[in-house]
Amino acid sequence: MKRSFLLALCLSAAAFAGVYDIADFTAKESVMSDNQVFAANGGMPLSTASVDEASAVPAGNIVLRQKFAQESGLNAYQLYIGSIGDISSMTALSVPAGTSYGDVVKAKLYARRGMKPGDDAEKVYFDGKFVYLPGATSAVAFVNGTQIDLKNEAPEATASSAPKQECDEFDVSCDEDIIAMKKNKNVDVTGDINQSNSYADNRDYSASAAAQDVKDRFGIADEVRFWSAVALSALAAGSAVVGVLQHMKSSDANKAYKELDNIATAAEGKIKEVCGSLGGDLQTCINHYKTTTDPGAFYLPNWSYVDTQRRMKINKDTKDSYAMARNIWFGVTAVSLTTAIVLYAW
Repeated sequence: MKRSFLLALCLSAAAFAGVYDIADFTAKESVMSDNQVFAANGGMPLSTASVDEASAVPAGNIVLRQKFAQESGLNAYQLYIGSIGDISSMTALSVPAGTSYGDVVKAKLYARRGMKPGDDAEKVYFDGKFVYLPGATSAVAFVNGTQIDLKNEAPEATASSAPKQECDEFDVSCDEDIIAMKKNKNVDVTGDINQSNSYADNRDYSASAAAQDVKDRFGIADEVRFWSAVALSALAAGSAVVGVLQHMKSSDANKAYKELDNIATAAEGKIKEVCGSLGGDLQTCINHYKTTTDPGAFYLPNWSYVDTQRRMKINKDTKDSYAMARNIWFGVTAVSLTTAIVLYAW
């Protein structure tokens, strides 16, 4: 029973980790350099890359991990490499210390906690040091079954102390609104359109993140229900496997019991036949041969009717024991699966 529990536990852990990992990169689709992240390459499709290349990206390059939806309902993934372009619109996310960068390349990434396994980011960029998710200022992944948080840990620039500007009431450059806008740097006052777009994107992402933070705080119950359902589904799968193994053992014991029962039935018929031919009290003769332990009472060496009945009882007890264990594990499967379905549908 202890080994069966450990087997179910191992199967549960493997199933939990598998849904958050990318097993292989087999997508056949071609990807063009259609945004500013990659430098212009004359309209040629990007080259595919290996996991090793994505883990240690050559200088001057960047790797895209692209997710493709398949008709089967499963997602396919592929890695593409090209010359790096403008990545200023994305936030550089650091991989936590103690976590392999290569493991993150093979892990699904999510913009926030509590998302379903299949809702991972469609595009993820790797430059060998940082990770980039378009539109996200942080990310969550699961490496070897452990949750890790990828955050922007770049130090903020400190404002220099400048002498206070002296103005008169007719000086337009001293207008408080203009000064505030210059300090915030949220409005382009230099004519750089790309910089203005970048500031606007960052401001939009910040507002989105603030709104999502409220959902995360009040939606923690949804996250707990989701992870509970995942764990229960894995437990149901593991206990079903153990239940099948117990059923096979019970069937073997039942087969051995039936074989001995056939032998005992045939022996009982022979005893009645012999006792009938000897004359005298028939029932007394039958009881004698059924209860005697004398090895010379039968023509077969080291065989007696009593010993056959004893072996039959052992086989029956073994069969009943495995059958009870089978029913328990199948019961665990039914309860776990039913509860997981309820939690998924809630």
